Amino acid sequence: MSQHELNVLEAIEIAKDAEQKAAAFYSDAAQKLAHPIGRKLLEELAEFERHHYSKLTELENSLRKKGAFIDYEGRDLQVRVPGRSEITTDANPKTAMEVITLAIDAEQKAEKRYEALAEQVTDSAAHAMFRRLTEEEHGHFRVLGDAYWNLNNRGIWAWEK
Repeated sequence: MSQHELNVLEAIEIAKDAEQKAAAFYSDAAQKLAHPIGRKLLEELAEFERHHYSKLTELENSLRKKGAFIDYEGRDLQVRVPGRSEITTDANPKTAMEVITLAIDAEQKAEKRYEALAEQVTDSAAHAMFRRLTEEEHGHFRVLGDAYWNLNNRGIWAWEK
């Protein structure tokens, strides 16, 4: 195993740890929210981070056993945008906004981490995987930013996909 591969494995370990922490954060935060739409969004984000952890583990195992990167097709956020009839005001938007602020920061850090990994690797499958992970984290950032804006300005849970 080359030093370059070792650096990638170390970075994957850091990313896996961050994904586990993010999943736990979203799961805990979802339990603190009374609003069902906000809770559903955070539960889906927790599941998404668990998916990332699983794929990073698969990548790590492949690198250790075969010295090969895996193909990663990616995944879209499954939570649907709430319809007009579902949107209600949040009785405690301050708590929700505090949670979203922390989540936005975490998603930005994850995006930068995967972007750096994409630039570090030379294998095309690895580059594609880390680029896709970058895009997915950016998508989470966008959804959370929309949710924050709507809570702050309208007092409702809403976002664009």
